[in-house]
Amino acid sequence: MLHEILLSLSGHPSPLLLRADGDERAHHAAGITPPERQLIASAAHLSDLHIKLIADTAQIAAQHPSVICRAVATGIRSVHLSAFQRKVLEVEESILKDDPDLVGAYNIVPLTALMAEFKGWTRRMEWLWELVRFMSQEKCQGSQLMNRLREDLLSGYPDIAETAMALVTIAETAWLKQVSAWVLYGRLPNVGRDFFVRKAEEDSDEDYICIPELLPSFVAPSTASSMLFIGKSLNHKQVRVILQSGLRGFSHVSEKLKQLANLQLPLDSVNFSRAITDIRLSLAEDTLQKILPLSRVVSILQLLRDFFLVGRGEFAMALTQEADEKIRNRWRRAENLAYEHQDSLKNVAVKDGEVAAVLARTWAVLASMQGQHAEEDEQLELARDILRLHLVKPTSAPPMVVSSRLDRNALNILAASPFRDLLFSAPASLTIQLPTPLDMVLSTSDLQLYSCINAYLLAMRRAHLRLTDLWKITSLRRHHPAVGGADEQAVLLRQRWSARSLSMRSTWTTASAAIFLLGETEAYLQTEVVAGLWEGFHSWLTGQQPHDAHPGVSLARASRPEPGMVANEEEGHEDEDEDLWLSGDASANHGAADASDGNPKPQPPHDPQSLSTAHTLYLGTLIHRLLLTQPSFTNPLYALLVHIDHLVTHVHRLHSIFTSIDLEMDAGVVDAFVDLEREEREVKAMLRVVEGKVKRGIEEVVEALRVLESDMTFMAECEGEDVQRDGVETVGYTPARVGGVNRLLMKLDFGTWFGPGNEWSR
Repeated sequence: MLHEILLSLSGHPSPLLLRADGDERAHHAAGITPPERQLIASAAHLSDLHIKLIADTAQIAAQHPSVICRAVATGIRSVHLSAFQRKVLEVEESILKDDPDLVGAYNIVPLTALMAEFKGWTRRMEWLWELVRFMSQEKCQGSQLMNRLREDLLSGYPDIAETAMALVTIAETAWLKQVSAWVLYGRLPNVGRDFFVRKAEEDSDEDYICIPELLPSFVAPSTASSMLFIGKSLNHKQVRVILQSGLRGFSHVSEKLKQLANLQLPLDSVNFSRAITDIRLSLAEDTLQKILPLSRVVSILQLLRDFFLVGRGEFAMALTQEADEKIRNRWRRAENLAYEHQDSLKNVAVKDGEVAAVLARTWAVLASMQGQHAEEDEQLELARDILRLHLVKPTSAPPMVVSSRLDRNALNILAASPFRDLLFSAPASLTIQLPTPLDMVLSTSDLQLYSCINAYLLAMRRAHLRLTDLWKITSLRRHHPAVGGADEQAVLLRQRWSARSLSMRSTWTTASAAIFLLGETEAYLQTEVVAGLWEGFHSWLTGQQPHDAHPGVSLARASRPEPGMVANEEEGHEDEDEDLWLSGDASANHGAADASDGNPKPQPPHDPQSLSTAHTLYLGTLIHRLLLTQPSFTNPLYALLVHIDHLVTHVHRLHSIFTSIDLEMDAGVVDAFVDLEREEREVKAMLRVVEGKVKRGIEEVVEALRVLESDMTFMAECEGEDVQRDGVETVGYTPARVGGVNRLLMKLDFGTWFGPGNEWSR
């Protein structure tokens, strides 16, 4: 019996032990007392756990898709199960040597003493079996296993904590080897699918993506973003050329590898993040500053500000005018073909080639307006090379990535934004072909967000321009009496114009109200929001204080220095072509100089990952403060813009009817196929309906702003009280507190058109 127990505990199934444990009659036949049965049952339980652990850990170590689970299973076999087997051998050796602690008189080995030697192993083996069962699950990932082991460190049992600590060390060592290969050499693990970085799908614009579900709990999102950026940078074509050539490559790899290897296990979030940050800054200083100088990043961001955020108003004006001209030409062609083809309306739809031609003509118009400004000409040439205008297909755009400022709900709202339909009456988008290696700073999702903002701002600018162009139709606004104007013809002309002027009075009033709303809203969005946020971001980007506050920016913001800005005036006189990348020695000396002055001011980080993080925060804040993520405002605004289009169209049509009537009555030019009086009545009736829709649309837009003003959560967000998200503390950039819906409402309330009791709204 004693020999069978020891063999069974060492991992060999024993029929005798199982029969004695499971068959009550065998117990009595063998003369086994109830206390002995309990001891034998404990031995059988421990033996069963040992046997199952041997079998299951062998299977996991050989077949599990997770490298970390394989490493932990191997550690259980080689460390803990081996220790248990050594314990069995030690007990057997003690019995053979007649150790008095185990062998009593007449060479009797009490079963109680034997099982007491294994008392401390029962709870440990049960915990190991639960852990192995957890790893045996089909969807078990290495990150889940590490998180569970870290939780078991706090179980309160010293033996469990000791075992968990050993396995945590094994698991995190295996994970750290994967991280080292990625952040030092840009290599993904060849085995397993539990690393948080993976190659993107073939139809994706991203080379590598991060899977947050595969991240251990001790890895902060900003640290994961840094690791993803480092690996992507090492796999960049231009970086690979530099590294392979050995010219200013990623130096001190062995030191960085030793730094990662010397991290204390279990890994501490702060220490691990600090090590990754050191690697990222070292990569930026040694390699990235050569292929991506800060001046190039500033140039492309300035281009996005000017052309996508409507910083250059002449571009928006020329683009909308050329697009309107293209649509009018298509309608004229359809009307000319209407007598020959019944299905001619399908010819009204624009095509990709025509949309591209509109942008080409826009560049020609801007070039003719440019003059002798060489610096602006360079930016215009760059924009001509990389900007594209094309029709948007529903399935062509890749999904946008969730960031620290935009959740999935906000991205869905932006993806469904209808403003891009207004320029050509079909979804059209202004995009950019980003030159490499600027994709290290600007992602595809960032460019999609710029396109959404551009369509939004351009739609308002287009409506504003179309309304103001109505005042250029002089014959609708002003009557030039004939010379000598006392004759019958002059009286007739005066009466005709007076009747038309009276019928158009409500139209001009409605158009004026819409112009006032659009003008004030555009002024708020462009001056208060876009210009204010860009000024703060540009100042942080270049490390310089803004010389003059923008007139639309609040005085409180203009008088308060932005975090992360450097006020040293000498830096403003440095050579513009000098590289402004963060240097370790320079930053240390600069910090020492600031400290000696008693006024420490941090140098802004200029490595690409910090720029990308800050830009993502800037762009997300811009979208929120432009109210693009508020459907309660954008939906009535879009409806109002559509009604304004209808209003302008009806006014132009009415003007053409008036011209035809004048030709018929004054010059005798008669079109027998057209009933001008009937058309005039119909157009005026439709014009009255559209006027009412525009008035109600204005009221709905203002009411939506009032609702947003009373929304405390939204107001707190717009005031910047919740901008401290992931990555803000890392890069040192905080968006400026600009604007406020209440400021826009004060301007709108100053006009007397928007009250419910006003005469114009009746």
